Order: sequence, then structure tokens, then C-alpha cells
Amino acid sequence: MNSSIAEESPNGKFVHTVLFWLKNPDSKKDREAFEKSLTKFVNTSVFIKTKHLGVPASTDRPVIDKTYSYCLMVTFDSREMHDKYQEEVAHKVFISESEHLWKKVLIYDSENILK
Repeated sequence: MNSSIAEESPNGKFVHTVLFWLKNPDSKKDREAFEKSLTKFVNTSVFIKTKHLGVPASTDRPVIDKTYSYCLMVTFDSREMHDKYQEEVAHKVFISESEHLWKKVLIYDSENILK
């Protein structure tokens, strides 16, 4: 995995988690292209507060889903910042560059309720 995406603790008020299932998860070429495009996008976004790009951990419990290829988790100071991120040109470029690589995407958005 590309190390230019810093792993940071999620501390934003709005968390956007995206799970990607690649069409060809064993293809080194596809993985490199996906990581390059996604890394370029998240490192240029002006709205992301923290970011994490990961692959399934080696944990093994019945409740853990390890079928995905990548997990992107980004945080924002507010839902409004998330909404602006969705409209960023860089976000749209990432989608157009990479959508042919994935077969499935699931998104989980959550707002922090802890004080």
C-alpha cells in the first residue's frame, strides 16, 4: 500500500467510510492504479481532516468481514465539509479514473455523538 496516505485517528465530527471490492483483487497493476488515483485524490482534498487507507487486517473472528479489497476512512469537521468533498473536482477525477476497477462499493457515513 502506498505510504503517502497518513494513518491518523478519526477525530472529525463526520466520518465517511468507503469499502471497495476490486474486480481483479489479485492484479498488481489494478491495485497500483487504484492506490495511485485514490492517494492523489485524498492528498489534494482541501476538506478532509484525517485520512486512512487500509486493507483487511489479519484478525480472525466470525463477525469480521474481510471480503473487501480496500477501506478508506476520512473525517471532516462537519457534514457541510463532507458535502463539499463530494463535489471536489479531484473526487470526480478519482471516480472516473478508477470506477472501472471496482465491482462493489459500500459507504458508511456517521456523525459523532460523543462529547
